[in-house]
Amino acid sequence: MTRTTRLVIIATICLSFSGMASAAEATTVSELIADSEALAGSEVTVEGELVGDYGFRQDGWMWTQLNGDDYVHAPIVNGGEPTGGNTGVGVRMPFELGEGLDPPGGYRNRGPIVRVTGVWKHHDPARQGESYLEATSLTVVEPGRPRSQNPQWPAMLVGLGLLAGSLVLWRTSRGDQTGPK
Repeated sequence: MTRTTRLVIIATICLSFSGMASAAEATTVSELIADSEALAGSEVTVEGELVGDYGFRQDGWMWTQLNGDDYVHAPIVNGGEPTGGNTGVGVRMPFELGEGLDPPGGYRNRGPIVRVTGVWKHHDPARQGESYLEATSLTVVEPGRPRSQNPQWPAMLVGLGLLAGSLVLWRTSRGDQTGPK
């Protein structure tokens, strides 16, 4: 083996290990919240649904909420079981990362499911003690979409029937009051 070949092999090994050291730690929103202080300043990757709204600031940054609970992959409206409250963290990202994103999730929309990598900021003094993920990269795992709104026709018909019956009773009861005053 020549000296050049050995140097190339050693350089490749060194680069491999340096890449491992800088790789972001994959975590969940729940783990991020539970270990918030321990993960402060760490580069992490989190997956979840963007919800609420997108707040565009004059300083070139965009803020949003990343929910990472069980409802991300099994929303109740799609047959998922209730498993507690929503769990999310704030995300701060440059405008460029948020360009072209589908609308955030809410009552009528399912927000985009994304994988966000960034630095976890625990009680950042520069942001009045806010804890958030400062994103450096964002990958859309699943695009956003309108939530399916399947009307419950039998319930609607029963409701309309009750309303019609109430109106008939009201009208007939008013007829009894037409006597002398």
